[in-house]
Amino acid sequence: MASSKTSYDTTKVTQTAADASSSWKIKLLYDGECPLCMREVNFLQKRDAGRELVAFVDIAADDYTAEANGGVDFETAMGRIHAVLPDGTVVQKVEVFRRVYEVLGMGRIYAITKLPIIGWLADALYDFWADRRLFLTGRSMATVLAERQQQRECNQEGRCRL
Repeated sequence: MASSKTSYDTTKVTQTAADASSSWKIKLLYDGECPLCMREVNFLQKRDAGRELVAFVDIAADDYTAEANGGVDFETAMGRIHAVLPDGTVVQKVEVFRRVYEVLGMGRIYAITKLPIIGWLADALYDFWADRRLFLTGRSMATVLAERQQQRECNQEGRCRL
């Protein structure tokens, strides 16, 4: 997969009325079909249990839309991890982990990545990982996108159900 160079680390977008009335502090966009990603999400969900500080959004879900999630489309979300703040700011890469861990009271784990050189190195390592994530889980971006398009077409036409 080619490196995705999204031009924003913190971009504000319009939030929905439902988001404004929620209690979450950060909305984490994750790939629910990635077993490696799900290990981290399961860990974070246990830490958030009963508090609902983090809104967990599976980008692989049939009902995922960019409009409800900071304008982050499926392909972009598949390339790098993203999160949306209540004010509509979109963050990505290691900044997502920094913020989620801070919200859950575990900020010390990623605190060192706030240092300029360490932060740059952490982002570079994350980019290396993200560029290989689909391959390591037995998938490719082309296949994932084709399956997503086929599923959307099936849902729109009301057929393709087994």
